[in-house]
Amino acid sequence: MTNNPELALLEETEAMTRTTASAAIATDEVLAPGQPNAGVRPPLRIAPRLRQKLQQGDKASVMSLLQDAIELEHSTIPPYLYALYSLDESKNSQIVDIIESVVVEEMLHMTLACNILNALGGTPVLDKPDFIPHYPGTLPGIEPPDPTWQVNLEPFSKDMVQKIFMQIELPEFGPIVKFAAASTDDEPTTIGQFYSQLEEQIAALDEGAFVSPPRNQVGPDIMPESIVVHDVPSMRKAIKTIIDQGEGTDTDPFDENGDPAHYYRFAETVKGRELTRTPPYKYEGKEVPLDPTGIFNVQPDRQGSGQSQAACTFNYTYTCLLKTLHAFFNGENNKDQFRAALGLMMSLKQQAKDMMSNLNVGPSFEYQPTLSEKPDSQSPGQAS
Repeated sequence: MTNNPELALLEETEAMTRTTASAAIATDEVLAPGQPNAGVRPPLRIAPRLRQKLQQGDKASVMSLLQDAIELEHSTIPPYLYALYSLDESKNSQIVDIIESVVVEEMLHMTLACNILNALGGTPVLDKPDFIPHYPGTLPGIEPPDPTWQVNLEPFSKDMVQKIFMQIELPEFGPIVKFAAASTDDEPTTIGQFYSQLEEQIAALDEGAFVSPPRNQVGPDIMPESIVVHDVPSMRKAIKTIIDQGEGTDTDPFDENGDPAHYYRFAETVKGRELTRTPPYKYEGKEVPLDPTGIFNVQPDRQGSGQSQAACTFNYTYTCLLKTLHAFFNGENNKDQFRAALGLMMSLKQQAKDMMSNLNVGPSFEYQPTLSEKPDSQSPGQAS
């Protein structure tokens, strides 16, 4: 027991917080914004290597962090897509619309991170084998809330959405406890806090940090809601969009378009009701029904012995999409290239649906550069 009253109070507060968080992990409450002292899982914490780069604050570190942000934004898309593909749209159309809207905005967030990196003279890299994380596993640049927490490619279920998707999108305010251990230093805890500190690091760079004229920008004429980044104010607007759409604000769970932030959208699929639009916010709006017969409960067909040709083709198409997006963010920022990316996305959706409904397996989202080359993880003689 310490003799320092302030330190003793801090230790007591931290112990109470840990107890509350532990209880919440067992109950996994779904909370509306503004519920005081309600227990939920502790938020995802940014990995030490990212925190170290944030502390350095030089331009090279900032650009490296933006590449980390691009990879983090992308890493959420395959799990979200897998859950989306597993749903029969004719039976679960509202949930399909909700998850699809989140995926579209994650693509926007990745685009905005690319725009910021390009504005600083950097080069976004999407065409490399380790750009796609391994599933199951944690997300790149993230410390999980506990050692057992992993992101996998899974069919839609309320339990999975609540434990995984809502954990990824967990705000730093609103439905979460203010964890004392996270508030006693300047290190970012949530993804939103990471972006906030990154924003300040970029703003603190020299005035000449932004290249002129703006280069390789994807604007709203090509992708709706995208922001051309060319200076500090436009950079701040881009990061605000990422944070508000993902987490909401400390007073409002809705973004400037009137849509719930991602955490609350996912919560609507768990609670089976939309979030009410006015305080006190509750999940008592329009019904969001789930028809269990409209779910393809299949597992991914991973690279290795016996992988189907359909799975290889899907991975090849997905790798082609990454190559197309890489070119799109590195100078080929035109409508034709964007249409090519959209075409590949539509092809992926149909391929995944065919696999799940006809072959009883799902896609594995692995790097497959060509159909004529077997993946590195395959041994000679395996199907390609």
